Amino acid sequence: MNYQGYVIAAYAIFVLAILWDWLAPKLQIARARREAKLRARREAARKGEARS
Repeated sequence: MNYQGYVIAAYAIFVLAILWDWLAPKLQIARARREAKLRARREAARKGEARS
């Protein structure tokens, strides 16, 4: 019997899982930074409008 296809598929899934485990936190950090930057801009704009 030839299990080559199953072994290749298993390794491919393993590599994809490792890549996702590496990439997901980076995407989450980037999203959090972007949200914090936008929140800071909104607060700065709000404070600027209150002083006028």
